[in-house]
Amino acid sequence: MMASHKHLAATMQTAYISHPLCLKHDMGAHHPESPARIHAIEDQLIASGLMDHLQRHDAPEATREQLLRVHDADYLDSIEFSAPQQGMVQLDGDTAMNPFSHRAALRAAGAVVLGVDLVIAGKAENAFCNIRPPGHHAERARAMGFCIFNNIAVGAAHALAQHGLRRVAIADFDVHHGNGTENIFHDEPRVMLCSTFQHPFYPYCGADSGNDHIINVPLAAGSGGKEFRDAVTRRWLPALECFQPELLLISAGFDAHRDDDMAMLGLAEADYAWVTSELKCIAAQHAHGRIVSVLEGGYDLPALGRSALVHLKVLSGL
Repeated sequence: MMASHKHLAATMQTAYISHPLCLKHDMGAHHPESPARIHAIEDQLIASGLMDHLQRHDAPEATREQLLRVHDADYLDSIEFSAPQQGMVQLDGDTAMNPFSHRAALRAAGAVVLGVDLVIAGKAENAFCNIRPPGHHAERARAMGFCIFNNIAVGAAHALAQHGLRRVAIADFDVHHGNGTENIFHDEPRVMLCSTFQHPFYPYCGADSGNDHIINVPLAAGSGGKEFRDAVTRRWLPALECFQPELLLISAGFDAHRDDDMAMLGLAEADYAWVTSELKCIAAQHAHGRIVSVLEGGYDLPALGRSALVHLKVLSGL
């Protein structure tokens, strides 16, 4: 009895996917998107004892074929060509590459592909990708907003192409609108994007570009947990119920936290626990519980660590 119970627990753990190269990508001493973000999350997971219960995996590199589903070939070539042998190369005003960045970006996208494979094969109930560079601002042919490849889009496209899924949903609660994800899937009805974000605010779009599968809910500066929960309850959940996703992906940015001075929303850990729980219910109903969560923003390190911890506690059910 004990053995079979243990086997069941082992197969349906939460997968934790990262890679040492994600720590080597560095955009400079004062850049908020720093390697310390990965440590902030890991430290909380270790201190809480939760890490012992996660199924740990090293992220593989995304293949060119996987990247080409969401990015132009010329763009992939230009990123590879731009990768410096030493020093730093600026891709846009706030996105740079050091000698490790290209390979880190390949691992970040590959993490989501692996997460999708694991949950669809039933080897994990859900997965969390603790990765950087983040991805949701990266457009089909443009790096921006700290992002090089659109990690979550690569995972969604992989689920459609490789696993034959017909409906994949992405929930994005990062404080910034996931313009890259919208850019890639705006005309792809098999992918629903639900996004809450501070507006008007970087990247200064998303308020009026939605359609019946792009559910954008702008929030005014100063909005807190109540406004966020109203937006999710009124706009996201009915749309997701109607869409009936076969897989749910989460762009988990924790920069809408009230302690994060990157923006001006007032979420707390309880709000992240709540939204994770609501999304888990949708996934349980329609997607066999299959969720892959992917780190996006979150720049106040203590708040990031605590928020990711509650998110993972709900995902893992521990």
